[in-house]
Amino acid sequence: MRECFSNDHVIAEHLKKNVLASQIATFLAFVSDLGYSPSTIRTKLELLSSLTRWIQKNDVNIFHIDENITNRFLSESGRKGACRRGDQKTLRCFLDHLRTESLIDSPVLTSDESPLTSIKNRYEYYLRKERGLSAVTASRYWLVLQRFLLERFNDGPLLFCELGQQDIDSFLLRHAHERTPKVALLMVTTMRSFFHFLFRFGETKHDLSVIVPTVPSWRLTEVPKYLNPDELETILEACDRTTSVGRRDYSILLLIARLGLRAGEVVTLTLDDINWRTAELMVRGKGQFCDCLPLPHEIGKTLAIYLRNDRPICSSRRIFLRMRAPLRGFKDSTSVSTIVRRAVQRSGLNTPSKGAHLLRHSLATGMLHNGASMAEIGELLRHRSPNSTEIYAKVDIEGLRSIARSWPEKGGVR
Repeated sequence: MRECFSNDHVIAEHLKKNVLASQIATFLAFVSDLGYSPSTIRTKLELLSSLTRWIQKNDVNIFHIDENITNRFLSESGRKGACRRGDQKTLRCFLDHLRTESLIDSPVLTSDESPLTSIKNRYEYYLRKERGLSAVTASRYWLVLQRFLLERFNDGPLLFCELGQQDIDSFLLRHAHERTPKVALLMVTTMRSFFHFLFRFGETKHDLSVIVPTVPSWRLTEVPKYLNPDELETILEACDRTTSVGRRDYSILLLIARLGLRAGEVVTLTLDDINWRTAELMVRGKGQFCDCLPLPHEIGKTLAIYLRNDRPICSSRRIFLRMRAPLRGFKDSTSVSTIVRRAVQRSGLNTPSKGAHLLRHSLATGMLHNGASMAEIGELLRHRSPNSTEIYAKVDIEGLRSIARSWPEKGGVR
């Protein structure tokens, strides 16, 4: 990283004299590892050098630096009005770095902090640590609750003791009919979970989860959306494998289309999950289960090409990374779903859906049409219950035809 500034004697000299020199150097090394260009790193160095000069000039104790200090710096140094893009983010990240190094205190929570923030953190901690839900599921629950709480309390205090049947019913009546049955079910499930949480931790006198109404939820009501083999190959070929991004995306699509991985499972794959000697892949699935899958030659070869030639060099152990700074793994499954959706759009096909699960469903239905049993499909998809695989019986047309009763001839029914 220092090589970027070896020719700039002014900055190099200031870096030596700077009271925060070692921390700035460590922080910029971290930034460099994230893949930022030398020019971007130089811009960040100039900003932090300016900050430390301002700190020395104003006799600010470096151990008392916080958001108020950096905001004062931006304002008094004339950078606030015409702040370079990214200045505030850089300063925020630098403060996080100093806190990680235990050089400054964590921000003090003020009394006027939004009540939503407090309950959000407590509830998501409960979901993750005590209920064992994933971060993605916890976020989906919170989206429902945030809307409910804002509509009920606006920006005022969260008086949970005032909640009752009418609040619950009116919210569900306003919004559940606008959603699919699956989303409506998520809404009531979320509210039951939240009210049980409130009761358990003494926020309400009664357990309101028992009065949350039910919504119709019949099993196997939907028919899986899938592609035929030719359509699936068209989507795979829509990845431009002459580019690094295209080869990365092709690897991702193959894992879903050939092994049936879920989008979230692709996100969490690490370099340590591949056993090249035994040709096996460790996958972290739903419910924190881990499964060891065989790694077919086609997928192994594609992954090897991507890892050898295209994957950016950085400290992250995730297999699939962003291709531009900051270099790190995908935030969540949304990134993988976006990659699938863009491949579908490039293919020009008019598909029944465009999410990552379309490829997973297509794998299952393709196996079924080729004579695989439900047990074999469930094993590949890593279903914990046979009931999860039953839905694919709906696309087994020949099987359904064999058990369907013949249409009665005229006069045959009385």
